[in-house]
Amino acid sequence: MFAVVRTGGKQYRVAPGDKIVVEKLDGNAGDKVTLGEVLLAGEGSNLKSTDGLTVAAEIVAQAKADKVTVFKKRRRHNYRRKKGHRQQHTILKIVAIGDYKEVKKAEPKADAKPAKAEAKPAPEAKAEKAAAPAKAKAEAETAQQKAGDVAGQPTENPAPDDDKAAKGKPAAAKKTAPAKAKTPSTKNAAPAKGAAKKTPKAK
Repeated sequence: MFAVVRTGGKQYRVAPGDKIVVEKLDGNAGDKVTLGEVLLAGEGSNLKSTDGLTVAAEIVAQAKADKVTVFKKRRRHNYRRKKGHRQQHTILKIVAIGDYKEVKKAEPKADAKPAKAEAKPAPEAKAEKAAAPAKAKAEAETAQQKAGDVAGQPTENPAPDDDKAAKGKPAAAKKTAPAKAKTPSTKNAAPAKGAAKKTPKAK
């Protein structure tokens, strides 16, 4: 069920269980308030008579609105006025409209207990498990080396020295002379900026 009530010069559409912010009403938090000026009432699309209908509410808190700054100025007259204002409000919770009260929904009971978290292995145990295969591999390699079976036989040189195979002597290392740096030619070079041009002497 809903109702339209007027308080503080404003109209509000309310239903049981709603919270509204209205202009300041006398009272403290927890006090009961009755709103008697009901303009409209109904349930769904069916309207009901408002004769003698009242809305019961409870004051949740007395609060203030956001600050509003009022600034006045008249140019060329050295006139400035600054003032702040916070409107006082009352927060209401609608308890009932006439005889109609809020219907509380039954909350489902949590019968199932949460499963216990499984014990996680300690980080040291994880490290030992990871190190076990590497340790076993190292021990197997040492055992093979002691028995004479060396793991991983070395392969032959894939690029034998052809000169050595042909002559039977080690190939002499060819000495290469370092390339000389070419000196830049000054044949077509432009004259220096600071140098004065020579004029041929007249004979």
